[in-house]
Amino acid sequence: MTKQNFLKGTLILIAAGMITRFLGFINRIIVARLMGEEGIGLYNMALPTLFLMYTISQVGLPIAIAKRVAEAEAKRDHHKIKQILIISLSITVSLSIISSFIMFMIIPYITQYLLTDERVFYPMMAIIPIIPISAVSAVIRGYFQGRQNMKPQSYAQVIEQIVRIAFVMILVSYLAPYGVEYAAAGAMISVIIGEAISLWYMMHAFQLKKQIKLRKNVWKYIKTGKQTLQQLFSIAIPSTASRMVNSTANFLEPILVAQSLALAGYQATVATKQYGMLTGYALPLLFLPTFITHSLAVALVPNLSEAEALKHSQRIHYRIHQAIRISFASGAIATVLLTLFADTILQYMYGTANASIFLKIMAPCFLFMYIQFPLNASLQALDLAKQAMWNNIISTIIKFVVLIVLATNPQIGIFGAAIAMCAGVIIGTVLHLITLYKSIHFHLSSVMLIKMIALIGLTFWLGELLLHVFQFEHGNHLLFVIILLLLFAGYILFLFGLQFIRLDELKQLKKSPNPRSHP
Repeated sequence: MTKQNFLKGTLILIAAGMITRFLGFINRIIVARLMGEEGIGLYNMALPTLFLMYTISQVGLPIAIAKRVAEAEAKRDHHKIKQILIISLSITVSLSIISSFIMFMIIPYITQYLLTDERVFYPMMAIIPIIPISAVSAVIRGYFQGRQNMKPQSYAQVIEQIVRIAFVMILVSYLAPYGVEYAAAGAMISVIIGEAISLWYMMHAFQLKKQIKLRKNVWKYIKTGKQTLQQLFSIAIPSTASRMVNSTANFLEPILVAQSLALAGYQATVATKQYGMLTGYALPLLFLPTFITHSLAVALVPNLSEAEALKHSQRIHYRIHQAIRISFASGAIATVLLTLFADTILQYMYGTANASIFLKIMAPCFLFMYIQFPLNASLQALDLAKQAMWNNIISTIIKFVVLIVLATNPQIGIFGAAIAMCAGVIIGTVLHLITLYKSIHFHLSSVMLIKMIALIGLTFWLGELLLHVFQFEHGNHLLFVIILLLLFAGYILFLFGLQFIRLDELKQLKKSPNPRSHP
């Protein structure tokens, strides 16, 4: 089993995330150009239901698996690791079958009574087979994460996106003449095929790397696994509740937006197009840096779990600080780019700049989202999933209250949804920080806060200066690339100058992982 240290594992995940995010944007561009705003709206209205079923079938086990496997690995307990895998697979496979049946039964009701556009029925029905596939894949992925081997899941992500792009071009092009709802269903089917090929690769990697024979003495491990089951559920249940809050919120969000806009006097087709611009054009760009923050979060869970098992409190604080610092560094440059070049980026990518106002409103707020990922992972790793759940519940309730109040106002409309998302992100992040302070006395120093403000301020100033010096006008591709290169060069200097990137950390990339050493 090839194990990587925290930074090396994170870099592998970031590299894979960068490639998959790039491929994902190609996929979104293809889908957007083939289906248009209306098709994107139908596609994104169906996705929250899928994510809700994901959560039910996986019951928070992926994070629990990663944590408990990391703890067992630190103690060299291979018997425990096998028991964790067998019990987890038994639970997720059973629940995914039940979830698929439930989804099949409730889709007609959802599309007819809850969503304002009944055409979403077809893309929602198309995604049912993905539930059991993703459930098994999540268990195998959690196993590799727990053993701090990030390569298999990284390769699987890239393969999945390549397969998805290939099939989305074929299926959407073939089904588009029959109607936008069939085109959206074709895009969903391409997701299923990509997930299936990804699972096949993960299973192949597991067979090559495994030190465990899963088929041997299965019932024995299940019968004697009561304690293991309790240990998994001590994390999985509050983690599931937290995920259920997010998934339910994502499920309700398009319904609340559609109904609120209807109350404000907007027609269903107009509401669908506006929601498509917000969720299909603006949000993907705002979430672009999260491939870095998500990679940090994934690597952070087993690392903190291992440190906690070995009673290394100093390493726990160091890793959380490190993750926040790197997450903010990745988000600051994105915030500046999306604020200063919103129209240009949207026009280049989607052929329209209609969603630029959303980017300008939301980009500064999403700086909080970029550090929320590692904060949430830290809470999960430190057995604080219950507190994380309540933080998510509070922030979600506030978000929905703001959404309903603002989006039902005809003068605000869809912008109320954007403002509500910002409010939810900021409040959720602040609550996570308060929880960590109360639990382990973790806090961000005033020096770090000043450095964060300096980084975003200097980068924004440099961007404005370059725009003024070069007299940039929309449509000049070469000049746009030159400005970006100069801005990135200056940003790297700011990162080193303010010590967001440190030389001693770069040297750690050459070291082999040692769970008993301090940072």
